Amino acid sequence: MMPLDQLQKIIHNPVIPYTGTILSGLLPGELVVIQGSVPDDSDRFQVDFQCGSSTKPRADVAFHFNPRFKRSGSIICNTLEKERWGWEEITYQMPFQKGKPFKIVFMVLKDKFQVSVNEKHLLLYNHRIKLERIDTLGIYGKIQIQTIQFISNNGEMPDGSQLVVPYTARLNSALRPGRTVAIKGEVNKNSNSFAVNLKSSDSKDIALHLNPRIKTNVFVRNSYLSDSWGEEEKDVTNFPFSPGMYFELLIFCDVHQYKVAVNGVHILEYKHRFKQLEKINILEITGDIQLLDVRSS
Repeated sequence: MMPLDQLQKIIHNPVIPYTGTILSGLLPGELVVIQGSVPDDSDRFQVDFQCGSSTKPRADVAFHFNPRFKRSGSIICNTLEKERWGWEEITYQMPFQKGKPFKIVFMVLKDKFQVSVNEKHLLLYNHRIKLERIDTLGIYGKIQIQTIQFISNNGEMPDGSQLVVPYTARLNSALRPGRTVAIKGEVNKNSNSFAVNLKSSDSKDIALHLNPRIKTNVFVRNSYLSDSWGEEEKDVTNFPFSPGMYFELLIFCDVHQYKVAVNGVHILEYKHRFKQLEKINILEITGDIQLLDVRSS
């Protein structure tokens, strides 16, 4: 027999309506990933993070995620407590399309759920019921589900203590191909922008300047060499940041370029303009974020 905790990691082709126990509960840093497709005749569906599976009286629903396809479409989020709904939080952005596949990622955080659809950030929902009470996942409505996956974080979540911004630190060894810099943080709710710089300690040169501008959804990349800024690079398919969201930003140094990913999704590449990689040994972070963790490996 397979241990139960491994059995629950992935569920294939569940019959809808689906109600299943989340065996080990939900912990900050865990992901619940649901892949499926919307039937052509769907009017609505819902994913409910429930406190039990009772129907009479109806179990509390900590997080009710409910896409509705009437008119231009909307997503209703709410909490059911003691059989009474709270106030609706409505999102008018509609990433689901009838007849099309989708991938929803629910990221569980200490104070909220963070939801992305098709690798694009969608919404945040603050916990109104304690996370510890959630033990059941329910999926209802006109929807086809291929897989439900529970991905644990193996204790890699920041403990909530913050690093001071502006932040400057020396990398534990100079940059070279194969090295990664990992930054975990949260965008401030009224954030304008923030910046991440990889620099050399023996000059003013900035080898890589990453500057996401939250207000305008522009992701600027540049280098500051010989006392002047170069040409800005701004192209990006999806701007990956949003006010209040938790992020894990990875900068991977390759032979000819940097590769940048946010929350596991590749966002951009930036060709090396400052070629002496072995001189890059300083990381600097400024701007409107709470900085939770920085590592280089």
